[in-house]
Amino acid sequence: MATAVRQALINARRSAVHLEMRDIYTPGDPDIADWRAGVRFDPAERWRSWFDLVVSTVSRGVRMRRARIISEPVSEYIKFEYDVTGRHNVAAGEEVRWLPRRRAADLALPGADFWLIDEQVVIFNHFDGDGNWNPTTDMEVRYEPDTARLAASAFESVWERALPHSQYWPL
Repeated sequence: MATAVRQALINARRSAVHLEMRDIYTPGDPDIADWRAGVRFDPAERWRSWFDLVVSTVSRGVRMRRARIISEPVSEYIKFEYDVTGRHNVAAGEEVRWLPRRRAADLALPGADFWLIDEQVVIFNHFDGDGNWNPTTDMEVRYEPDTARLAASAFESVWERALPHSQYWPL
């Protein structure tokens, strides 16, 4: 996990929200390659650092929420994400919801995925067209109140329409 997000979560006091809007991320990642090959693994063990960070953040009283806007039928990557989310994100203490893209068409959304920490710090993640990302160069940290308000409004509009992980089944 990139340093800016990790540090922001360590410093978070009340809330951390994450909006994901892509159907594919890091296609060359060995984790999805293993999953694609039928290698099943315990995501909490494989990504222990992230799992422990979430547990620690939530245990301080920080509410962590993640919303994913996804196209249907879902991509292979989204199937992978869905498969590991319950045993990883949810098990660590994140609340996760899913919103089919058709139900998000009339929402005003930022042009990139982002983290919003304590409704003050926005960390945009800029991926290339194929979903590749360089954690050292493709993060943009913003502190402008208008940008934070935009991110908060966008996230809440998605969150209200999205289905909890336990109620969503990918098509």
